[in-house]
Amino acid sequence: LNSQPMGFYAPSQLVQDVKRHGVEVRPVDVCCSNWDCTLEQGENGKPAIRLGLRMIKGLQLSAAEKLVAIRAGEPFDSVADLARRVKLKRHDLECLAAGGALASLAGHRHLAHWKVAGEEAFPALLANASIHETAPCLAAPTEGEDLVADYENLGLTLGRHPLALLRRKLRKLRVMTAAELRELPHGKITRTAGLVIGRQHPDTVSGVTFVTLEDETGHINIIVWRNLAEKQRRELLTSRLLTVHGVLEREGDIIHLIAGKLIDNTAMLGRLKTASRDFH
Repeated sequence: LNSQPMGFYAPSQLVQDVKRHGVEVRPVDVCCSNWDCTLEQGENGKPAIRLGLRMIKGLQLSAAEKLVAIRAGEPFDSVADLARRVKLKRHDLECLAAGGALASLAGHRHLAHWKVAGEEAFPALLANASIHETAPCLAAPTEGEDLVADYENLGLTLGRHPLALLRRKLRKLRVMTAAELRELPHGKITRTAGLVIGRQHPDTVSGVTFVTLEDETGHINIIVWRNLAEKQRRELLTSRLLTVHGVLEREGDIIHLIAGKLIDNTAMLGRLKTASRDFH
């Protein structure tokens, strides 16, 4: 995660994978995150991963280092306390609010944005003055709104996977999950869907594009032969949520789907922006 991205794998992939393996991943938090991701003591003595401030898009390294250094002297007790002592630029405060890093001080994202918007630089005479305001009754973001904000500002989410929120709609399309595919026999005609997290076109394998999809239960390997790739080039190269009709092939525990038809269902994601690691 700290080498963002790490090789072919994007941070979102790594986080989803470790969570499926039972590893606790904790959010970015101005009260305890360093610049890099770190290990903390988790439940039952197991280590937990704390996401670092570097995960927040747009946040300057210098601002994060200053925040961590000043926090070491005395913990922050409010957004106003952080803003007064660290003296961050408005841009960096807004990045922290958007990234959900102020939740432990402000509550949800809407309140964090409100508190940041109200921060102003006071003259030296009033530098240590405390101002008490009644917090507005702002509704917390919906799960979908938080999901969109997570991907926009962190490139990943610690909430439910986007496909989990869409599963009811996908069921109506008779789409199977990655976990369900693992139970099917060789040669079964089926369909599946997932976020496109990788496309590869190795020089050593002529005429084949390998696509990796991800849903809430795991990864799905798709093989697209040249004739289909040429016929459905747009769906193959631009879809972020891809539905695939095809034939399951199994070699021991390794399975993949030979694509027969590609359907671009990106519109189902709404404002959610996801990214794929392509042709590396």
